[in-house]
Parts: sequence; C-alpha cells; structure tokens
Amino acid sequence: MKLLEELAQSLERGDSQAAADSTRGAIELGLPAQRILDDGLIAGMAVVGRRFKAHEIFLPDVLLAAKAMYAGLALLKPLMIEQAVATQGKVVIGTVQGDLHDIGKNLVGIMLEGAGFEVLDLGTDVAPETFVDTAVREGARIIGLSALLTTTMPVMRKVVEAVEKRGLRPEIRVIVGGAPLSAAYAAEIGASAYCFDGISAVETVREMLGVER
Repeated sequence: MKLLEELAQSLERGDSQAAADSTRGAIELGLPAQRILDDGLIAGMAVVGRRFKAHEIFLPDVLLAAKAMYAGLALLKPLMIEQAVATQGKVVIGTVQGDLHDIGKNLVGIMLEGAGFEVLDLGTDVAPETFVDTAVREGARIIGLSALLTTTMPVMRKVVEAVEKRGLRPEIRVIVGGAPLSAAYAAEIGASAYCFDGISAVETVREMLGVER
C-alpha cells in the first residue's frame, strides 16, 4: 500500500514529521496496527539496517531514522495496546555495573525495536541481579550486556553466573557486546553469543527466538 510505503521511506530519510503524518493517515484509514508496524515502521528500519551494515549510511543517519520511527510509534502504540499486537519478544539490555557508556547500547536498542522486539533498556551502571530480576519479571528470554571499559568486562561473567545459579538457562540467554569484547571472551565467560554491532544483535536475537526475518 502506497501510504505504508511512504511511511517506510520516511524512516529511510529520517523524516520524523513525514513518519508521524503517514502513521496518522494509516490509523485514520483504519489499517490494523500490526500491518502499520510490519509494513511501515519495521520495513523502513529493515532497509536502514541493511544500508548501515553495508556502510552506505552511518550512525547519524540511523539516529535520524530512529527518531522518525519513534515519532510513528508514539502514535501507533495506543492502537497496538488496544488491538493487543504481539511483539517479536522481549529483550533486556543495559551497560554493566561500573560503566556509564551507552552509545553502542542505545544503537542496539534502536535496531532491536526497529525489528519489532520490545526492548527493556535498564540504562547504564546496572547491577548483575537487576538484569536477571528484570528478565524474570518481564518474561524476557534475552539479556543483552554492553561494556566499553575493560575493567567492567568481568561484571558480564557475574550476570551469566547469576542466570546459571537461578537455574534459568537455557530459557534465558545472555548476549554481550562492546568495543573491547570478542567472541572468544564471550565463550570464556559462558555467554550465549557475542554481537559486534546492532545489526548482528538483531540477527542473533532473531535466531535465538526463532523469529523469521
């Protein structure tokens, strides 16, 4: 449908006003919230994600697309709640205790939301038990940990251990990311996966939750 194509394209351009106008128009036409979400907002962010992965666009472009996406979501969410639109799944994310860096974590959250997941962002300097408690309370099956400082990387192991001690694996999986990390470190601490950017995080979460593209 042309209106939903325009909505998707407004995200690709990072045009918040156009995204809001197209979303409002789709709602006024009586289109189902799920269709607006899937064929408009998620479709647009999928293109943004592919272009970012291919280095055709850069972080400022993604942030503009995210702003446009949120402009549409703000209008759509009441309808989504009313129509009980199901998300692809819940993901808890945050920067580990002792670390206040959040740019990478924020980008991961944007890409996950753009892919249709419900993101529970705990912010920065998050204690291990807080990650686990939130995942259990909210029914999230994925915990995403971010760190930029090498001195805070060991906190990630504590989160993995907290999940294991409470007998929550494999129901809850822990993924990790951040500049000083590697797949080898993720394996060393028992994390389920290492994600090097927002796109790889989306692909990993989709695979873990069995969500089709």
